[in-house]
This record gives sequence, structure tokens and C-alpha cells, in this order.
Amino acid sequence: MAATGTGAQELENHHSERPVQLCNPHVASLKEDVLYHFSLGTGTHDLPAMFGDVKFVCVGGSPSRMLTFIKYVATELGLGRPGDEYPNICSGSDRYAMYKVGPVLSVSHGMGIPSIAIMLHELIKLLYHARCTDVTVIRIGTSGGIGLEPGSVVITRQAVDACFKPEFEQIVLGKRVVRGTDLDEALAQELLRCAGELSEFATVVGNTMCTLDFYEGQGRLDGALCSYTEKDKQDYLRAAHAAGVRNIEMESSVFAAMCSACGLRAAVVCVTLLDRLLGDQIRSPHEVLVEYQQRPQRLVGHFIKKSLGRA
Repeated sequence: MAATGTGAQELENHHSERPVQLCNPHVASLKEDVLYHFSLGTGTHDLPAMFGDVKFVCVGGSPSRMLTFIKYVATELGLGRPGDEYPNICSGSDRYAMYKVGPVLSVSHGMGIPSIAIMLHELIKLLYHARCTDVTVIRIGTSGGIGLEPGSVVITRQAVDACFKPEFEQIVLGKRVVRGTDLDEALAQELLRCAGELSEFATVVGNTMCTLDFYEGQGRLDGALCSYTEKDKQDYLRAAHAAGVRNIEMESSVFAAMCSACGLRAAVVCVTLLDRLLGDQIRSPHEVLVEYQQRPQRLVGHFIKKSLGRA
């Protein structure tokens, strides 16, 4: 049934505020848009009916972690009970996993810039085709800290590259294309306030260094290849800290660049599993790491509850 009167006007105003944008004029000319790695498409699925109510998208590397997150959010929002099953919407593909409850979408992105970039292209197109508005996208994950106690949570102010520059570089048609990596400052501060309300773990706002590699790219001494000394490593990590970097991971730069380009309010919230100034290998017991990994989920879950007026 179509909305009428004042309610219809309010709905129209709400949906005109911040629509998802595409920075690609060619998509409009497609007879059908196949989101191959999701096993979804405009010709095979009613994307507005399936996803039109989405307001929050949370992405993370691991399919199992994103399933755990959607179960947690469902319980927190009163939209599910422990033991409920949540089918993988992308079960026709083995690349990514996607789960939904109410206005929350939870999607895995794999490891590294190439994997999350492919996922984001199709995710942003999905939100666009579904005619979603006022969408907030948050990456939740793990990272290596610099000068922080393990278990600290970092809310990213800027994603920077391995030279501490706030930019994402990509080669397009043989040419260097550089995009900015600023994230929504107001959203970062809102998440920091939510962390203060929870008062469960140390949380800071700082820059996040995004690298192309887990080993040499992050200055580790324990990879199969290493061409530098312990002193070289320490000098580099201390220079990163002086540049405002508080953690290191492998997805934030392209995430920030793509979300910003398409008008999406975005944030990155990662827990640190170790202090890289003190070592390279993660040695905390499994049960401790599991609890650490739940911290970004609890913070973002509280933010979503508060945003929906259910906190």
C-alpha cells in the first residue's frame, strides 16, 4: 500500500537525503547488472525488496565472524533469539558471505585490498540498485597495534599508505589514479562516545596504516623473506607512530576511498591483537583473541542500537 499524506512526504524527504551514488555512468546502460561474486543480479533478484531497508552495513574479513556479528546484532535489536539460523544470501558463490537482519547487512570481504575492493564494487552497486538511502558502512576487524595494549580498539581517523600518506593509489588503464582516504569525522566521534558509554575497553581515534602485505609490507621479521634489521623495523614503526598511526591492517585505504567517492558515511573499527613495537607474532591464548575480536562487534552493535533508539 502506498503511503499517503504527511507520512508520505516525510518518507519522501527521508529517502531524498543521502542516496547511494555510483561513480560510473556506464552502469545505467546495462540491461542487467550481474553481481557475479555475490551470485545476485538485477535480472534475477528483486534487490529493492531484499535490501531496500538497509541502513547499516558491517563488513569484515571472515565469513564466520560476520555470521557471529549478525547473530549478536539480531539478539541486541530484539529481532532474533539465540539459536536462530541466518542463511548466507550469497550461498551461490564461494567468494563472500552475506547475512541480513532488519536494517543491518553483514558481509565478509576476505583478506587484503584486492578482495575487499571487488566486494565493495558489488556491494555499492547492490545498495544503489536497491535504492537504499542514508547508509552507514563500517569495517570491523583485527589489526596490529603500535604503542597500544593488546585488546585496544582503534577508530580510524584517516587511512594512510605505507609511506603514511592519506591516499589510495591504483593503476587504471596504465595510469596512476590517487583517491583520498578521509573517513567521516563525525561518525568516528560518535563511535568514540559509544565506546565511552560502554566503558569496557580502551578505545582511541587514530590513523590506520593500510599495507599490501602482512609480512615485509608491515615490517615483520618473521616472514619467508626479510631484507632489513630489527633497528630498521623499530625506526619505521616509531616513525609511523609519530605520524599518528596507531594500528596496521590491509583493507582500510580502498574502503575509505570507495565509500567516500560514492557518498557513503563510513568508519573503520579494529581491535589490536598485539603491540608491534614489542613483537611480530600473536601469542595470546585463543580464548583471549576470541574476546578481543568481539570488542568491535560490541561497540558497533551499541552504535546501531543507539542510532535506532533501542539502546
